[in-house]
Amino acid sequence: MGNDKIGLVGLGKLGTAMMSHWNKNDIKIGVFHRDPTKAREFVNQFQKGYLLAASELKDLDLLILALPATEIIPFITSLKIQGNSDHSPYFINMATTLHTNEISKAFPNLNVIGIKYMGHARDLLEHGNGLFISENTLPKIIEELFSNLGNVKQESENCLAEVNKLATFYAVKTAAEIENEFARRGYPLEYVKRALTSISPEVIRSYSEGSLGHFAKEIAKKIQQND
Repeated sequence: MGNDKIGLVGLGKLGTAMMSHWNKNDIKIGVFHRDPTKAREFVNQFQKGYLLAASELKDLDLLILALPATEIIPFITSLKIQGNSDHSPYFINMATTLHTNEISKAFPNLNVIGIKYMGHARDLLEHGNGLFISENTLPKIIEELFSNLGNVKQESENCLAEVNKLATFYAVKTAAEIENEFARRGYPLEYVKRALTSISPEVIRSYSEGSLGHFAKEIAKKIQQND
């Protein structure tokens, strides 16, 4: 990434997953958290990570906001960065439910770009090859940074929100149906947990990859015949 100064705010599951892969690719990332202890504990996991002070954030080239939707606008407000100054960073909005237009309206002089992750942070952490959505044509610094995590597709943020909502709805619906059916049949909770955490996720992964085993293929055939 050359001499570009990149910062990360948000040390949750998504921040951890992204930082893990950037670290493996020898990309230096500064980390900020208002609690210095939490920031230090996080940075200690990654050789290429380093601590950022609040006063240093305005001097970055790129600031990645992997924060909950409700925290992003208050956080940017607290920085008191003026977009018409000699230098201000690109701000990356990663919150699924906060449309980037809302941030741009609140801070019209700042460079704000939305990049949203389509998927689950644990999958990104374990497998990489993520899929990110952005409505923008990305500057080179951002395109290169996120290419280390997977692919970025140009798509509307509303589409991403609908895809995540739909996938989550059916995942929760299926999990609840498994719990209810296992309870109806009197199976132990241990079996329910195994079905939810091991059997079902791996069957879905195999289905998506076209690598179902014989037993699962027979079930899929019956389902398709009944549609």
